[in-house]
Amino acid sequence: MNTDNPNIVLIMTDQQRADFFASEGFPVDTMPTVERLGATGTRFKRAYTPMPTCTPARTSLMTGRFPKATRVKQNWSPEKSVTFSEDLPQVLRARGYTVNLAGKNHSYLGRDAFDFYGAPYSHTHGPADRANDMERQADEWLLELNHHVAAEPTPFPLETQLCARIVDDAITCVDQNKENPFFLWLSLPEPHNPYQAPEPYFSLFSPEDMPERVGTPEDTRKRGGHWQWLAELFEEKRPGYDADWRRYRAVYAGMLRMIDDQVARFLAHLDQSGLRDNTILIFLSDHGDYVGDHGLQRKGAGLPECLVRVPLIFAGPSIVPALNGEDFVSLVDIFPTICEAIGAEIPAGVQGRSLWPMLTGRAYPKREFDSIYAELGIGELPYEPGERPELHFPYEGRVIDELNSVTQSGNLKMVRKGDFKLLFDVLGRAALFDLSNDPGELDNLYVDPAHAHTRTQMLETLLAWSIRTEDSLPRAKYLPKVAPHGWYRT
Repeated sequence: MNTDNPNIVLIMTDQQRADFFASEGFPVDTMPTVERLGATGTRFKRAYTPMPTCTPARTSLMTGRFPKATRVKQNWSPEKSVTFSEDLPQVLRARGYTVNLAGKNHSYLGRDAFDFYGAPYSHTHGPADRANDMERQADEWLLELNHHVAAEPTPFPLETQLCARIVDDAITCVDQNKENPFFLWLSLPEPHNPYQAPEPYFSLFSPEDMPERVGTPEDTRKRGGHWQWLAELFEEKRPGYDADWRRYRAVYAGMLRMIDDQVARFLAHLDQSGLRDNTILIFLSDHGDYVGDHGLQRKGAGLPECLVRVPLIFAGPSIVPALNGEDFVSLVDIFPTICEAIGAEIPAGVQGRSLWPMLTGRAYPKREFDSIYAELGIGELPYEPGERPELHFPYEGRVIDELNSVTQSGNLKMVRKGDFKLLFDVLGRAALFDLSNDPGELDNLYVDPAHAHTRTQMLETLLAWSIRTEDSLPRAKYLPKVAPHGWYRT
């Protein structure tokens, strides 16, 4: 077994929040296979996306840089703006890996970045040139669902589901790469909307089994700003949409079990191929979903835990079993971690921190991982409720895009440390939450005199992260001192 060049499989879901697991206290067992995978490796309970938006999060994953440095802050035209010195595919290829994609891309990477390209997949269709008649009909049905929550089971078999077709492609990719070290990005579009599943998954979990949510539509409107605007947009386009939130949660949970069964099928193929023991497996999601919390669906406003905290598991050769519930980590840490796992130098401009010493049971500075940072917004001023931009407002008819000019205008920054979260926006509006007592982030303690010391500490933490994430590219005559492992605190 060539442990110097282990295979690497990055299994990514889309819009999966971190707390819908039995091990997180969720009342039904949504992902038993992924839970077992986590028990064999290191599972992080405090993993965060750098931005709860698909393309920015995926770009940060592939470059190890926060959105403010990549300059990719929205889902459009990332190839025109992205900045980095070397990205993950380039580093892997230089080390002799094939670089492969099965599933949803939705990043700045083009077709030429991959050796095997099982794509394009979106949330409503797979590759048209490879679809059979039934798959085409299923894709048309998905498109017609218009990102709603399905009222009945999907009238097409499991084999037509995007996750099943993508795993078929992933298995083909593995079979073509048995003689070479390979990297496979197995990128599944679910449980992102449209929310749907065939039987038995559609009816697998009862709406009555779903837990209470945090935040109500009334709470959301009281927040004002983007929160109020987004709630009003959904109610305007889909009157009464929130009334059935428990069933929506049950369908979402059923989709997770559907994904889990497809992950199990892929892992079984790795076992049968004799490749599992020399394969690093990483399971994660790009960001979360309200799933009814705050009376909302999807994403779009704010940086609540349901959007920014994501599942993250590493398993495979040299990785020790551990449940890490203390260290704050980020998707930007994946790239430098892979670099050190394969013995490659971390490229210039990477802002993430390698987790490899941590994953392999070696010493690491706890202080380096005592906080984490995330962001949202495309800059300039935030729109207020009632304001409607003149351009780029595609809401005629049934179409809803929650990542729109209104919800994304302005800048919002977040830090997590201990039990606390601090939010600060471009207009100086701030919020401080104690998540141990207020998981819904409803009680703003920022001006509470009893929390003055915590407020100062959190502001200092945010300032430090804001400075730390300034871009060090491009390199010129003067070269900065580089932090080993990307660790600033030792």
